[in-house]
Amino acid sequence: MPATFQRRLLPLVLVFLSLQVAGAGTQIFRVATYNIENYLDAPSGRRPAKSAEGQAGVRDSILAIHPDVLALQEMGSTHALFRLQAALKAGGLDLPFWEEVDGFDTNIHLAVLSRFSIVARRPHTNENFLLDGRRFLVSRGFAEVDIQVNPKYAFTLIAAHLKSRLPSPLADEEEWRYEEAMALRRIIDAQLAAAPAKNLIVLGDFNDLKDSKPIRAIMGRGRTRLIDTRPAEPGSGITWTHFYAKEDLYSRIDYILISHAMEPHWQRAETWVLSSTNWSTASDHRPLVAGFAVEHR
Repeated sequence: MPATFQRRLLPLVLVFLSLQVAGAGTQIFRVATYNIENYLDAPSGRRPAKSAEGQAGVRDSILAIHPDVLALQEMGSTHALFRLQAALKAGGLDLPFWEEVDGFDTNIHLAVLSRFSIVARRPHTNENFLLDGRRFLVSRGFAEVDIQVNPKYAFTLIAAHLKSRLPSPLADEEEWRYEEAMALRRIIDAQLAAAPAKNLIVLGDFNDLKDSKPIRAIMGRGRTRLIDTRPAEPGSGITWTHFYAKEDLYSRIDYILISHAMEPHWQRAETWVLSSTNWSTASDHRPLVAGFAVEHR
């Protein structure tokens, strides 16, 4: 079977399997996150434009996981987002609803694509903190949207891309990332204080390891502690999401976290990291996805 035909057939096969697993009256949907590494139309600052090969790799990786809701990090212009959206639709994945958040960093942005309606948007572009006596803005902001899956079920998605692990002359990069994580946690706390039983997903590139201060801050404690879905390669348990070529280091720095209200709907068998031979053509990250089963009748 030609590779091109296989690529086009895969999304249809995944949809068919979902319907088989879900059964009558139940709907399975997938939520994914993916850092697409400088998906830019043109060079910006020190960031190069995405090559045609890289763009095709991103498209193919997304088609392989076939998400219903997709959070993207390192997205370039809105034009670049629309171009990716059109490429996915041509490949059989229509995600017509979208959101893009422009933070302090003008080169790369957060974006969300969705098959379901985005019924509310609360972009966080002015979150700030004091560090070493200086006022900093959260570089990429946070995307927050409410998504209506069906008449009976909705959830809130918060997407983030925290400070990288690269050293900065402005401040200690780990403390910087921790302060951004605390800003994110304050938003989470506000949501769960207002609605303790809220269906909430917090996801993205958090740029740190699971036992680090920033990740512990985002996870929280007690009744409002988030649940780490910990996607892994099917059958292997391998969880790494990022490759740092300079140090030849594979690590898990991308996450899909959920509130306790979403846990009964979470499908572990539908939660995984994409494993493919050409993943690095697209990005230095791999996409991860979590599945959920909800009533739709």
